[in-house]
Amino acid sequence: QVQLVESGGGLVQAGGSLRLSCAASGVTFSIADIGWYRQAPGNPRELVAAISSGGTTNYADSVKGRFTISGDNAENTVYLQMNRLKAEDTAVYYCTARIVVASGTYDYWGQGTQVTVSS
Repeated sequence: QVQLVESGGGLVQAGGSLRLSCAASGVTFSIADIGWYRQAPGNPRELVAAISSGGTTNYADSVKGRFTISGDNAENTVYLQMNRLKAEDTAVYYCTARIVVASGTYDYWGQGTQVTVSS
């Protein structure tokens, strides 16, 4: 049973920082592509940052230079460091893992963690 558990969300003032964590069980992050998505009320879910199993990262233009995605294979945890937060970063943030194996492609999602940035 694969489970992704996000933590680290909360309320922060604009300009502040938060670090989100995504801890996995039942899957080894080192073989997965990991993404952080977010969804604000009334908006579609959007990709914020991703890190491939090979360590390649990519970011949405809106967070480049402010957010950093990283992984700790020993802890089987992926982090999203968010700096210089803005009100428009307010959303529920979700961690996702994609695993490609011979039997197919499997996507897993966490339950989400709320980030609220006050202006």
